[in-house]
Amino acid sequence: MTLRERKKLRTRQRISGEATLLFIRHGFDNVTVAEVARAAEVSTMTVFNYFPRKEDLFLDRVPEGRELLIRAVRERGAGEAPLAALRRLVLGLLAQRHPLGAVGEGYEHFWRTVRDSPALLARGREVVEELEHTLAGLLAEAEGGDAERPGHRSRLAAALIVAGVRTAFAEAIGRQLAGEAVDEVAAGQVEVVRRTFEALERALSA
Repeated sequence: MTLRERKKLRTRQRISGEATLLFIRHGFDNVTVAEVARAAEVSTMTVFNYFPRKEDLFLDRVPEGRELLIRAVRERGAGEAPLAALRRLVLGLLAQRHPLGAVGEGYEHFWRTVRDSPALLARGREVVEELEHTLAGLLAEAEGGDAERPGHRSRLAAALIVAGVRTAFAEAIGRQLAGEAVDEVAAGQVEVVRRTFEALERALSA
């Protein structure tokens, strides 16, 4: 990365970090973008230059998640099915306690903030639709089709995969919000993910 790119990344992280602290402390809907800007010591316009929507300040890892999804499918091993690559990705994120793996120390504060905000819940549903669309294109591409116009088979497969993973994540999120120990949730989530992908494999091979 160039010096300019590193500076932009640090600014983005500072803005998002301050926003996250404010949203968790006061609730997403009770904090304005202007308050985030003051906390990060930047202008409101600068905030919007990095995050076009207020919701993106809190859901700032969505671009990273999309990139990981793309790389998992496109850079999978020779002979490896896209579904197997996605399973490896999800289990890897869980093992790392990566924020995109849904399970980690203190993550219940993030999920509680999302749960309590209609705006974040709505944006979350949009994100799921966007990822499903991206995945459909990737699956079509993997079969030699048109990524811009995936056929019914690719769209159906993407919808099933996203629904399955979303359901698995909901299990882990619910357990963390209920106060269960992170290590116990993570251990159980490994089995949930495995069962989920086994079910997806049966469904997609039918």
